[in-house]
Amino acid sequence: MFQRIRAPYLALGSILIPLVFSLLYPEGLTIIILAVWSVAAACFGMWYMHRQAENERKAALRSLEHTAIATLNHHRHDWMNDLQVLYGYIRMNKHDKSADYVETIKERVAEESKISKLGIPSLVFYLQSFRVNAGNLQLSVQVEEHLKLDAVMSPEDGESLASAVIETVRAYQYGGGRSSWGEVRRLTLFFGMDQNDVIVRFEGSEIPADSNFLKKVRSVHGSERIRTEKLPTGEMLQIRMECQT
Repeated sequence: MFQRIRAPYLALGSILIPLVFSLLYPEGLTIIILAVWSVAAACFGMWYMHRQAENERKAALRSLEHTAIATLNHHRHDWMNDLQVLYGYIRMNKHDKSADYVETIKERVAEESKISKLGIPSLVFYLQSFRVNAGNLQLSVQVEEHLKLDAVMSPEDGESLASAVIETVRAYQYGGGRSSWGEVRRLTLFFGMDQNDVIVRFEGSEIPADSNFLKKVRSVHGSERIRTEKLPTGEMLQIRMECQT
């Protein structure tokens, strides 16, 4: 990493060599060499930084592809489990349990459909792929009927809200109190509207009540129009953002 950062600066710094010679021997040839050297160093620096930016873009794309593949594998695994459970009920002639389980699947698919229609790609991708790196946190998401965030806020505000939601989940995941070894903690997100505001409610049994956690959450929110509120129940945190389409 240090080598990647240092290379273009070394190229630009090398201009000092012909510069010193031009000061000591101010002749036409020395000045020409200085000019050629400067152009070559500048071109090398620009080429090197462009190559590094391209490599970083490819690395980010590979990471995104790996996450997408892992997410698809998780969904495939879930569907295989569902089919096995249904097959077991059918073989045992437990048709009432089969019908109940189908309704459970329908509810889960309907909720995932609502998530996919939120309209903020980065937020949708994060929520749909959360289980890949969930650790010991189980995340449940509930979305108000017919809610489409891209219809009530600008793309910039949508990205600000997505960042606030993601960072709040991370703050709870990594700083929201301790759990016993092997214990799965649960966090529920609710997306909805309150008049002209978008609200995102976080409900978890271990949301810290101290002010330090609230300050930490507020510090990662990039927009001044995003307000974080601790609800009276003590187990809920709420993000509120005014819509400005």
